[in-house]
Amino acid sequence: MKKKYIFLLMLSYAAAVAAQVHRADDGGKQGGDSTDVFYRHLQLNEVMVTGVTGETKLKHSTAPISIVTGKELRQTTSTNVIDAVAKQPGMAQITTGGGISKPIIRGLGYNRIIVMNEGIRQEGQQWGDEHGIEIDGQNVGSVEILKGPASLMYGSDAMAGVLILHSAPLPLDGEVKVNVGSEYQTNNGLFAYSVNGAGNHGGFVWDARFSDKRAHAYKNKYDGYVPGSQFQERAGRMMLGLDKRWGHSHLTWTCYHLTPSIVEGERDEETGALVRSEELGVKSYRKALPFQQVKHYKAVWDNSLNLSKGWLKATVGYQQNRRQEFEESADEYELFFKLHTMTYDVRYLTQEFDGWKVAVGVNGMWQRSRNLGEESLIPEYRLFDMGGYGTVSKTLERWTLNGGVRYDNRHLDFGSRDFHGMTGSLGAVWNATDHLNVRMNVARGFRAPNMSELGSDGVHEGTVRYEIGNPDLKAEYSWQADLGVDFTSRYVSAQVALFANRIEHYVFAKRMDVVMEEGYRTYEYTQGDARLLGFEAGVDFHPVHSLHFGNTFSYVDARQLHQPEETKYLPFTPAPRWTSELKYELTHHGRTLNNTYVALGVECFLRQNHYYQADNTETATPSYTLVNLSAGTDLLWGGKKVAELYVTAENLLNRAYQSHLSRLKYTDINMATGRQGVFNMGRNIVFKAVIPLIFETK
Repeated sequence: MKKKYIFLLMLSYAAAVAAQVHRADDGGKQGGDSTDVFYRHLQLNEVMVTGVTGETKLKHSTAPISIVTGKELRQTTSTNVIDAVAKQPGMAQITTGGGISKPIIRGLGYNRIIVMNEGIRQEGQQWGDEHGIEIDGQNVGSVEILKGPASLMYGSDAMAGVLILHSAPLPLDGEVKVNVGSEYQTNNGLFAYSVNGAGNHGGFVWDARFSDKRAHAYKNKYDGYVPGSQFQERAGRMMLGLDKRWGHSHLTWTCYHLTPSIVEGERDEETGALVRSEELGVKSYRKALPFQQVKHYKAVWDNSLNLSKGWLKATVGYQQNRRQEFEESADEYELFFKLHTMTYDVRYLTQEFDGWKVAVGVNGMWQRSRNLGEESLIPEYRLFDMGGYGTVSKTLERWTLNGGVRYDNRHLDFGSRDFHGMTGSLGAVWNATDHLNVRMNVARGFRAPNMSELGSDGVHEGTVRYEIGNPDLKAEYSWQADLGVDFTSRYVSAQVALFANRIEHYVFAKRMDVVMEEGYRTYEYTQGDARLLGFEAGVDFHPVHSLHFGNTFSYVDARQLHQPEETKYLPFTPAPRWTSELKYELTHHGRTLNNTYVALGVECFLRQNHYYQADNTETATPSYTLVNLSAGTDLLWGGKKVAELYVTAENLLNRAYQSHLSRLKYTDINMATGRQGVFNMGRNIVFKAVIPLIFETK
């Protein structure tokens, strides 16, 4: 009762005063004035966001949108790009080992989230738990997080929200930029480097990057080194284009290769130690059976034409995803999925006239999946998706109103299924003062079930379970209401965002009593009605020069309706999370060191007692607290920045813990200790360096 009482007090306090903090990347005043954060927040309100229909200022956005700047990404320790943004309020991640992460927004994930990259939706094998998003994190310059149904602009699969991953801005005319970055992590020996060059000569623009990353097995206090958690990643990108007065035309190619080994969690029955390969040492970077080979290729043609009264934008993309799984031999694959995807997006946006803005568009995709291996988890299929929408917005002094409607049709040749959805949104934002904004939004979401949910039948090695699909599943529909308030003053910046989400025909996997294959739990997809309630809140105090004390709190309560106690909570719901950071900025305008800071951070995950109990599908997760220490600086030479340097100690106290969203939590029981599953990474010290160079070509 005491813990519950403290928890309720924390909720009340957070809802009353709190806020999520966003800082503009390298923007705002750089001087040593105590109003630095005040000015940064005011400038952030002027930032243009694209997570809505057309570009709009953040302060005029009725939907809840967060921005993660490039500076924040570089200051964050992660093993992949989703790991980097998962620390934001309202965000979480489902993990399978050290290098595989899938995003969660306000308790929802998988095909309920669309990831946009290079201007198109990322289409890999996102229905699977055992591999992540096939995107090079080094190529991400900033991130927009759109929380809540975004089906209006993006169609099916955007029920929970959208992650928009932007590349870094291109150089100005007459500039060539070169960046070299490197990183080392002590826990898993992760070593990464990335080389990038970009230029602009008379409107002819180009951008090229090569990245490489590798890590051996990570370790923690209870398991020691975890066999199968090593991975290798390599990526490349090339963009050529024209930026002219008439608009722009960019052609981009990317390739991404990931080779993750698979953590099986098998243990010696007597000692409880994890079973290791006899050929490989615990610090080997070589792949160990079983492992995956994931390759993703992408070509995107992005065009924008400036017209007299608006803009015509057209984007076409092709993606090929290859996923191979090797179980018994490193030379012969058992699974081989080959996925082809064509995406298209055409839209017209008007310039503002008398406070009005209008946007109309059509987008969708064609997709084909083939099975080229001896085994298969899902049937081969073809998919055709199309949707059209229209939106309108009106600005009235301090009010901005907007709304829109959309219709979608998705045809799947598996069982000749057709899914239709009518969606829309209506919202308003009141800029009460230059420091206070109030946002309100109601949106209708739609999602067609994916092929894994409809037709899967087999063992998912990385998730340690056997899955069975349900061909009779219906499409999901949702209604979500959002209310947000953000406030910025000279000494305090605060924001609170409340949401309520009602979902019809929510699809999830529940455990069955039958055993389809020895050594694996069996799960079957089913559905029911659900509702999710929650909020993100926080506050940033900056009472004196260069001292900042920030706190955030995220909470979601996800339940099935009309269900008994053991089945009323939705699986894989993030635990309530409180984060706190005390940051001191030592220098501004230094001759050798600039923007130097030290920070002490705390992440407290409360006990998750709300879990799907039936058939031992899930178990409760104890609370745990992680302490982090970090420092960073810009290194100057001759008045110019020649390097950014960062060092971070994550999990400084080496706490042994299991995330509620870790798939490895449900691997074998350690018979020597009675603990089930594999634990997360222990203490990890990270060193980063970024060297920027700018050349004038004029």
